[in-house]
Amino acid sequence: MNKPSHRILVMGVSGSGKSHIGQQLAAKLGATFIDGDDHHSPANVAKMASGTPLNDNDRRDWLATLAELFADHKACNASVVIACSGLKKRYRDRLREADPALHVLYLEGSHALLRERLATRAGHFFKGDNMLASQLADLEPPSSDEAVTVSIALSPGEIVERFTAALAPTLRVH
Repeated sequence: MNKPSHRILVMGVSGSGKSHIGQQLAAKLGATFIDGDDHHSPANVAKMASGTPLNDNDRRDWLATLAELFADHKACNASVVIACSGLKKRYRDRLREADPALHVLYLEGSHALLRERLATRAGHFFKGDNMLASQLADLEPPSSDEAVTVSIALSPGEIVERFTAALAPTLRVH
């Protein structure tokens, strides 16, 4: 008998805590964690570091790579949590092609809280308020039938608990 496995996307704009929450969620579920930012091309990283927002064309290969990671984990019956902005529905649909049962956690936050978090974050290539404004403009928030939405005003532990509680019938929690 195969053990249950899950593919989970932790999405939201920069500063929402995708990586931190994703790591905690993966630890709780006994899953592998992958930070989608680690899979951007050098050209994309340079573009963002210069303060220039990515466009759909820039994100195409990146999303294909992340979809492959989801597909690889599904093929091995392995659980994985991937942090990725997933700004547009078509981006999430592209990732869902790799696993139609993909679970999505949407980290939602106010512009003011996101700006505050970004202002205090050091050592990340994502720079400038115009980059946040661009992501917020591109954001197509998922509907309740597509994702579990949790406010980033909660503690990381509370966010993980709310998500796992919402998906308790389908998630195996360690």
